[in-house]
Amino acid sequence: MKSKKSSGMNLKEVAGFFLRLGFTAFGGPAVHIAMMREEAVMKRKWMSEQHFLDLVGATNLIPGPNSTEMAIHIGQERAGWRGLIIGGLCFILPAVLITLVFAWLYKTYGHLPAVQPFIFGIKPAIIAVIIAAIYPLALKSLQTVELGMIGVISLALCFFGVSQIIILFGAGFVAMGLAAIRLRKKNTLYSVLPLTILQTQDSRFFSPLNTGLFLSFLKVGAILYGSGYVLFAFLDTELVSKGIISHQQLIDAIAVGQFTPGPVFSSVTFIGYQANGLSGAVVATIGIFLPSFLFVAFLNPLVRKMRGSKLFGSFLNAVNIASIALIIFVCYQLGKDSLSDPRQILIAVCSAFILFWFKKINSAFIVLGGSLAGYCLWFI
Repeated sequence: MKSKKSSGMNLKEVAGFFLRLGFTAFGGPAVHIAMMREEAVMKRKWMSEQHFLDLVGATNLIPGPNSTEMAIHIGQERAGWRGLIIGGLCFILPAVLITLVFAWLYKTYGHLPAVQPFIFGIKPAIIAVIIAAIYPLALKSLQTVELGMIGVISLALCFFGVSQIIILFGAGFVAMGLAAIRLRKKNTLYSVLPLTILQTQDSRFFSPLNTGLFLSFLKVGAILYGSGYVLFAFLDTELVSKGIISHQQLIDAIAVGQFTPGPVFSSVTFIGYQANGLSGAVVATIGIFLPSFLFVAFLNPLVRKMRGSKLFGSFLNAVNIASIALIIFVCYQLGKDSLSDPRQILIAVCSAFILFWFKKINSAFIVLGGSLAGYCLWFI
C-alpha cells in the first residue's frame, strides 16, 4: 500500500506531466498518444508498453476524445482516482484557456490571427511524430500471423470507408471467436466478463440556450466516435442548422482546433463562447468532456482483468492491431492533405530523421520546430 507522501508525489508528477503536455501537444489524438507513450512508457516507466497498448485499444472502443481518455487512464494508473481527475483536467485546461483567448479575440475583433504559416509546418512534423511512435507499437502488437492478417484487413476496410467502431469491434470479436474455437479444442472453460458501457449559482448558466448547449455537447461526448472532423460534421447538423452558430464560425472553430495544443475537442469552448459568451463556453466544455471521465473510471479496472483472460486477451490483441491500422490510415490522410508541397515534404523527412536518429528527443520540440520551419519556408 502506498504512503500518503508517495501518493502525493505521484499526483504532482501527473499534474506536471499533463500540464506541460497540454501546452505543447499540437496535432490530433495520434500525436498526443505518441507523446504520452514517449513520456509515460519510455522515459518515466509508469507502465509497460503492452499495458499502454491495451489502454489505447480499450479507449478506441468507447466514445469521446481518445487522447483525453488516455490522459485520464494514465492519471488513474499512476495516482488512483485523484490522478484520474487531475490527469484529465491538466491535459484539457491549457487547451481550453488558449481557445478561450482566441474565442474572445474573434468575438471582439471579428477574425483570427494569421496562423497559416505555422500550420504549414506543423502538419508534416506531426506525421513524422506519428510514424516514429507507431513503428514500435506496431512491432509490439504484431504477435502472430493471424493478428497481422487482422491488421491488414482492418487497414483495407478503412480505405473502403467502413466505420471505425465496426472495424474495432469486428476485429475483436473475430479474434475472440478464433480463440474460443482453440480453447474448445483443449476442453478448457474460461469465464466471460460482460462488456458494458456504461456548478455555480449564477442563473445565466441555467438559461435555456446554455441548457441546450450542455445537452447537445453531453450527447456528443457520450456517443461520438472518430476524430475532431467527425465532431464538426455532427455540430454542423446540431448547431449550424438550428441557427445557434454560423457556418463560418464552425469553420473558424476547426482552424482553432488545428493550431492550438491539447485535445481537438477543446474547439467546443470556442463554439460555446460564440453562442453565449463565457457561460456558454463553460457549459459546452463540461458537456463534451464529462462522459470521458465516467467512461474511463468504469473501463480502467476491466482492462487488466481482460488481459488476464485468454479469451478477452485475444479480443484486446485484435483491437490493438486494428487501432494501429486506424492510426496508419489517419497518417495516410494527413500525408495526402499535407505533403503536396516540396517544402512540407522536406520538413517531414527532416523531422522523421531526427526522431529515428535521436530517439531521446522530446517530440514536442519536433512539432514546435516544424511550426517555425513552416513559418520560415512559407515566405520562400
